[in-house]
Amino acid sequence: MKEPGRLTRAELIKLTGKLQRKVGVNEVQQVKHTRARQKAEAALHESSERLRAILETAVEGIITIDERGRIESFNPAAEKIFGYTAREAIGQNIKLLMPAPYRQEHDGYLANYRHTGHAKIIGIGREVVGQRKDGTTFPMDLSVSEVRMAERRLFTGFVRDITERKQLEKEIIEISNREQQRIGQDLHDGLCQELAGIEMMCQVLEQKLAAKSRLEAEQVGKIGRHIRDAISHTRKLARGLSPVELETNGLMSALHELVAHVQKLFNIECRFECPEPVLIQNNVFATHLYRIVQEAINNAVKHGKPRRILVSLKPAGGRFALAVTDDGTGFSTESQKSGGMGLHIMKYRAGVVNAALEVRSGADGAGTTVMCVFQENL
Repeated sequence: MKEPGRLTRAELIKLTGKLQRKVGVNEVQQVKHTRARQKAEAALHESSERLRAILETAVEGIITIDERGRIESFNPAAEKIFGYTAREAIGQNIKLLMPAPYRQEHDGYLANYRHTGHAKIIGIGREVVGQRKDGTTFPMDLSVSEVRMAERRLFTGFVRDITERKQLEKEIIEISNREQQRIGQDLHDGLCQELAGIEMMCQVLEQKLAAKSRLEAEQVGKIGRHIRDAISHTRKLARGLSPVELETNGLMSALHELVAHVQKLFNIECRFECPEPVLIQNNVFATHLYRIVQEAINNAVKHGKPRRILVSLKPAGGRFALAVTDDGTGFSTESQKSGGMGLHIMKYRAGVVNAALEVRSGADGAGTTVMCVFQENL
């Protein structure tokens, strides 16, 4: 058997669940014979010691709660992650480790699972937000397993602080965006200007040749038209690399241009609504939001076959809501679970700017809404 500290997450979850079930069964088993009882007690002690060793040496936080959400175990790694000692945490509700609004919603999730058996997170690893003892919040990777014992159930959470990873990912994305912006600017200010100069030279040459040779003048004119096409194509490339201008109204302007382009390209109704100005100072932040909208529209056109698409940007309870709504075929739960690369990229970009992203279908199953709720120091 591997050392507990070297176990993978999957091995750790499997082994912990196995040992917990074994401990639970031995706790309630009535042994009739002395020898059998001694063996059972020895096995129980061994399982308990192995479980304790795993909990104490694991690099991930391991927290066990009962069906009501009360913390029953809190290993040293969890103490380090959250700042609470095991004595402070055990007996408290798991909501202690959650910021609002998740703190208020958690009891409802547990009650819903007890009554319906429908789990939203059990058996599924996901990124969530945790709260330390000092009140600070941080991103964490959470996996939850369920252990059914003779008369009750336990839930074990495996927690990993991913603050450094998220920061590194954010820096990589920002570097990539800055480089794209630089290349786009170079194409627009450099190559386009040089091509424009060549086109002007062609025009002058065409005028000079017009009096001498009509055929040669036409050939030069054709070259000039090709250069104009190249300039137009280069500008489109530059715009694609850096779609949001540095001005504070850059996002609104870029979204206006995007919906106009989509309407023209795909021949479907596409509108942008923004009841009041939303001015964003951070160009990188605005670019992430633009890319989310761009991806949502691409997904709608490709998979939903809509007739109308609405992009809206408006205040929402102290924050801002950016939504893309279409009247297409809808987005199934199965599609959301499997998720294409586009959906993963949208969620990733939302996470980088600390925005909440939700994808849902209409009440009748038709149409899809991609909602991104964000807040920035405007």
